[in-house]
Amino acid sequence: MRIATTDRFDSIIESSDLVSRDLSWIKFNERVLDQSKKERRSIFEKLKFLAITASNLDEFFMIRVGSLYNYLDYEKERVDYSGLREEPFKMKLMLECQQFHKRQQEHFLKNLLPKMSESGFILSNVRNLEPEEQEYIKTYFNKAVYPMLTPMVFDGYRTFPILMNKLLIFGVVTLAPGDKKENRKLSFVQIPANIPRFFEIEREDMVVYVPIEEVIRENIVSLFRNVNIESINLFRITRNGDFTLEESEDMDANFLEEVKRKLNERKTGRVVRIEIEEGYSKWMISLLKDRWNIKDDSIFKVERASMLDFTGLWQVVGNRRFKDKIPQMPAPVPPISYPQDGADEIFQVLKNRDILLHHPYNNIDPILDLIEKAADDPSVMAIKMTIYRLAKDSRITKALLRAAENGKHVSVLFEVKARFDEENNIREAKKLQKAGCFVIYGISNLKTHTKLLLIVKKDDNVVTRFVHLGSGNYNEDTARLYTDIGLLTTNEVLANDVSEFFNVITGHSMPTVYQNLITAPRDMRNQLIEFIEQEAENARNGLPSGIFIKVNSLEDSEIIYALYRASQSGVPIKLIIRGICCLRPGRRGLSENIEVISIVGDFLEHSRIYHFHNNGHTRTYAGSADMMVRSFDKRLESLFRIEDPVLEKQLMNILAYNLKDNVNAYTMLEDGKYVPKLPQADEEEFNVHKEFFHVTLEEVMKVKLI
Repeated sequence: MRIATTDRFDSIIESSDLVSRDLSWIKFNERVLDQSKKERRSIFEKLKFLAITASNLDEFFMIRVGSLYNYLDYEKERVDYSGLREEPFKMKLMLECQQFHKRQQEHFLKNLLPKMSESGFILSNVRNLEPEEQEYIKTYFNKAVYPMLTPMVFDGYRTFPILMNKLLIFGVVTLAPGDKKENRKLSFVQIPANIPRFFEIEREDMVVYVPIEEVIRENIVSLFRNVNIESINLFRITRNGDFTLEESEDMDANFLEEVKRKLNERKTGRVVRIEIEEGYSKWMISLLKDRWNIKDDSIFKVERASMLDFTGLWQVVGNRRFKDKIPQMPAPVPPISYPQDGADEIFQVLKNRDILLHHPYNNIDPILDLIEKAADDPSVMAIKMTIYRLAKDSRITKALLRAAENGKHVSVLFEVKARFDEENNIREAKKLQKAGCFVIYGISNLKTHTKLLLIVKKDDNVVTRFVHLGSGNYNEDTARLYTDIGLLTTNEVLANDVSEFFNVITGHSMPTVYQNLITAPRDMRNQLIEFIEQEAENARNGLPSGIFIKVNSLEDSEIIYALYRASQSGVPIKLIIRGICCLRPGRRGLSENIEVISIVGDFLEHSRIYHFHNNGHTRTYAGSADMMVRSFDKRLESLFRIEDPVLEKQLMNILAYNLKDNVNAYTMLEDGKYVPKLPQADEEEFNVHKEFFHVTLEEVMKVKLI
């Protein structure tokens, strides 16, 4: 019966001109899992990518599945892009998640677990250890673990305990001697997050990793004395972490408290997934299902030979003993537009030229250098910036604090709604506020995602505005892992646009027009559609046309249908979409001129570039915005135009290199599936995550997209 129902769902899904956002995301995580299967990678890289898929899936359940449950639990109507309503879509989505979960487990058990010993480590339970190692484990449990554990019984006299999100939990079913089965009790033992995931034993030629759950399982009887243990069940729950901040009439007084309250709700949000070891107590799982109103399709079973929560594998990957076995990335190279990086004083350089940074191939240091010098330079009068995510020990926060202490005007918009970074952002924002900085905690019901920096400097009565606009966060850590675009400039047109935009953000200003900036939520969707329609008009008139776009996600239906219309008019369209893509490429009569690829590899593709051929009068933009409803309607975003011919060529070359990649690229098919793009018989491997370390100005200037 389920198979027939699923077949009916599939026919509805296939008939839709749009791909489901959530089903597309599952395909993205499949591509990440595929990275863990690449023969060229070491086992440590493979474990890293497997851990990433697990972390991704945790967030997906907390946010996207959590959001779906908001509709189901409160009986709100929703029709997915697939054409399915709430309950049928949940059935289809859970089926896809179950199949993905099964592939994760099979890959771990068949491809990774057997290869560990030859790489210098193994996973082991306690009973397979040497006798002296078992004693060592017992001492560790008694001294360091046992005092941390708190059994929590649930029965007719005690309320159901609050079980924490994403922690490993033992559900222990017990029975007092002589009692009947109907008097059995259920106790929970949560493994605290601050206990290492594995206990490590260093042998001469091997590291033995003993999962913490095995350490506790072997000794759990010490927590339940003088009762019979009927079953010991290891499981893990994922809770709904999706929330939408309500508008407040008194934002300054209430906003931070509202964020804190919502963060606390994440700890007690409804359960959306249970992961559990096979062989579990049916009585216990029945109780949990009733308690949490959850169905079988949201229960994910794990073989005992495998492990719960692959995110714990980061402990193995991060072991210093294996550092030499993980390939190291080359050192960053100077920007093409600033080959003498560091040779001159940054303020003087920017008065003479613009610098385009392409991270992580180019270091983030020029941006940090600019902010740090601005903090100390007595000629700098003001620093304004937006902050979405910061590194934990941020040089930027320290520089802004120093600037405030030096009497400069410092304005910072801290987006405290940056998902899962809310607490860190609140903490950093309060530091700045105490130092005298003007701090704004977001804008009403909009999330500030734009990346902008403005420094005002006065030399000999001449005021110069130094501007940075980017696609990535001001985060030193992620700048080494994410590909991003950043522009450093003193261009007066862009400086005026950015100054106006800061007035919108921090005050009550509505500029009539920006010259080289496109902003959301006001103009961005309409402006991009206008550019797309111009390409369609050019194609209909027999003029050269072409659209080349690189973003993280494409989900907005108005943009998608504009691209469909352009395709039908004959416009060649090439899209580089790392993650979610709700557009169907190559569908007859709809999108035959559209190609979609996804790049997934050593770096996380995060840059956004929009290039329109415009009959040779090219329009090229970069910035913070993806093509999503939230980007256009619910966020403060910006795209900035690149007019300098050399810098524009550099952006075009980034697009061209991505399209040429045959190592990290996957081609999207009309049905929403992806296939790896491999070198043809006469081709050499072309890996963008290596090639950008060697690109030259001469190559850049020769680039052509049409």
